[in-house]
Amino acid sequence: MNPTEQFEIEVEKNIRGLREDTDVQALSRIWLREITPHKYAYNFKWMGRPIIQLPQDMIALQELVWDIKPDLIIETGVAHGGSIVYSASLLELLGGDGIVVGIDIDIRAHNRQAIEGHPMMKRIRLIEGSSIAPETVASVAEIAKGRKRTLVLLDSNHTHDHVLGELKAYAPMVKAGSYVIVYDTLVDDMPASFFADGRWGPGDNPKTAVREFMRGTDRFEIDKDLDSKLLITVAPDGYLKCTKD
Repeated sequence: MNPTEQFEIEVEKNIRGLREDTDVQALSRIWLREITPHKYAYNFKWMGRPIIQLPQDMIALQELVWDIKPDLIIETGVAHGGSIVYSASLLELLGGDGIVVGIDIDIRAHNRQAIEGHPMMKRIRLIEGSSIAPETVASVAEIAKGRKRTLVLLDSNHTHDHVLGELKAYAPMVKAGSYVIVYDTLVDDMPASFFADGRWGPGDNPKTAVREFMRGTDRFEIDKDLDSKLLITVAPDGYLKCTKD
């Protein structure tokens, strides 16, 4: 066995140990609960744009992009643009002609200006509209035609019905070996008091949408190894690996 294989076996053992360590699993959930009111994820930028992601999930995405080598990344939810800039920069490192399609129902003027003026804009296409509107889905499907490998990141409206609609719309564009990542499944594990505005919360959120979607598909499985490896993630049970075309 060569040193690389030995290292990979060691990593697999580490991940199994983390999965089986109920204390560290509980500590991770407590840490996430306690930092959420402080909007911890808001405090990071990528290439000058607020990314609003946990660093652990950023590293996970980087690993997946390197392994999958997508030529199209579809992202719902644009906000300040940091996430689509991050995805675009990963595609830039891969080379080729890969692009990111960023979809948002409201791309605010100051954010659009900053994104369109960014060096990574050459790999970004912006679509303003609801991510589940038929015309939006049709536009994205047209872009996806001829692309070899698509990766989907869902991070817009976090209600059950909206995320389920996104999964039904965009999961068919993903082929075996790639992923749909559903962010903010963590909402289901947080206290209801964190969501006083009532738009979403425990029982009505991305994780409940994932559960319903998974009951109706045999093309995807939840990547539990990623959950165990990350521990700190906004997407527990949200890394969905496509297993068949």
